[in-house]
Amino acid sequence: MTDSQRPTPPFTDQQQDQTPGQTAPMSPQPDHGEQSYRGSGRLSGKAAIITGGDSGIGRAVAIAYAREGADVLIAYLNEHDDARETARWVEEAGRKAVLLPGDITDPAHCEQIVERAVQEFGRLDVLVNNAAYQMTYPSLEDISDEEWNKTFDTNIGAMFRITRAAVRHMKPGASIINTTSINADHPNPGLIAYAATKGAIQNFTGGLAQLLAEKGIRANCVAPGPIWTPLIPSTMPPEKVEQFGKQVPMKRPGQPAELAAPYVMLASDEASYISGATIAVTGGSPII
Repeated sequence: MTDSQRPTPPFTDQQQDQTPGQTAPMSPQPDHGEQSYRGSGRLSGKAAIITGGDSGIGRAVAIAYAREGADVLIAYLNEHDDARETARWVEEAGRKAVLLPGDITDPAHCEQIVERAVQEFGRLDVLVNNAAYQMTYPSLEDISDEEWNKTFDTNIGAMFRITRAAVRHMKPGASIINTTSINADHPNPGLIAYAATKGAIQNFTGGLAQLLAEKGIRANCVAPGPIWTPLIPSTMPPEKVEQFGKQVPMKRPGQPAELAAPYVMLASDEASYISGATIAVTGGSPII
């Protein structure tokens, strides 16, 4: 599909009441690479964890990883229909899919994600920390302590706990990939709590790359710009959804499928000397 064939704003009013949202009601439907991604064995024999793997970027990465030869544990909150659909695509590619629902703000669940993956696959080669929470607020006064803490505990606290548990099982050549955001460098004032966590993720990843280098474990970030996922209609007001993605030079949101390539590359052995990097997938908005 060429750039001119991808959906552009304006989009219809399609608010969803519950975060992180569902894929089925979205119009247009996100493209996760179901019909387009072609694997070439770049992750053959590897085992991966993807948090937030039920939909959006997580689903696109799960499909790509499976078609590249990896087994995948899909960790998600409670979006069971979406998670089962992702698992179906993984299994259709001939790989094993493990579904594990639960709240990553619970430290015990963070440990369970890793232990379950090791139990099911016998190894852990790739950790994709992708799950995130956001909500739009027009002013600081509208953000409660509970909301601030929930955003940080979901986006960076859980990342720390899952990573700490995963490193115990990772061997040289393993890869950790954290989803940050263009908001790490260009914070959206309406997403101030979310943006602050994304800056923290980028900093955490840079430190992690240095800390784990002697173990032969790499850590990198992917920084998406506006991507068309269920998080958008479930966390943004109608006027923002209608014009979503128009602010970047390409004048449209990215599709989840357009994120798969950097996640595959960073997980592969071809990226053996890449650690501490941030790869921007932002529709032309620079991160410098």
